[in-house]
Amino acid sequence: MGVPYVPVVGLIGTDLLKRRDDMVIAIDPFDGKTKTVVAKALRPDVALFHVQTADRHGNVSCGYDAEVVMLAEASKHVIVTAERIVDRLTEKDAKGTFIPGIHVDAVVHAPFGAHPAGSVGLYAPDKVHMREYVVASKDDESFAAYLQKYVHGVTSHQQYVEQFVPLEWRDPVRAVGT
Repeated sequence: MGVPYVPVVGLIGTDLLKRRDDMVIAIDPFDGKTKTVVAKALRPDVALFHVQTADRHGNVSCGYDAEVVMLAEASKHVIVTAERIVDRLTEKDAKGTFIPGIHVDAVVHAPFGAHPAGSVGLYAPDKVHMREYVVASKDDESFAAYLQKYVHGVTSHQQYVEQFVPLEWRDPVRAVGT
């Protein structure tokens, strides 16, 4: 939005402000007495998110709320991974939120790029994998082993898909509603 900070509702009285140095309590400049929390505006160097459809021009269709548009607009660079790449995508073709290519620096074709989470209408979350993630995240040693297996232990996205995405999900006829 081009502003240095934004007001945030609902944080007064929480301990979040003790843990974050990018949020402070300020006095409302209009009434001079109401306390409100303000958060420093974020300007990420890179935003990376996965979508269902994109075209080679960077136009994106995703099922996310409009906040993803703000993330794309705020970031210096935007990389999008997509389930499928189409020849041309327009706002009227989009299912869900549309992000114009002017905000996107790179598009990468990455089928099953949302795994182990799901992609609406294409595949459901992988419940077995998600349970493994939850168990692994309980301590540093288990999580390091998880990262080694699923992140550092593969050399490409294709290898990840072949090793960890259930084979029946990769069959386009049976994948929807898995």
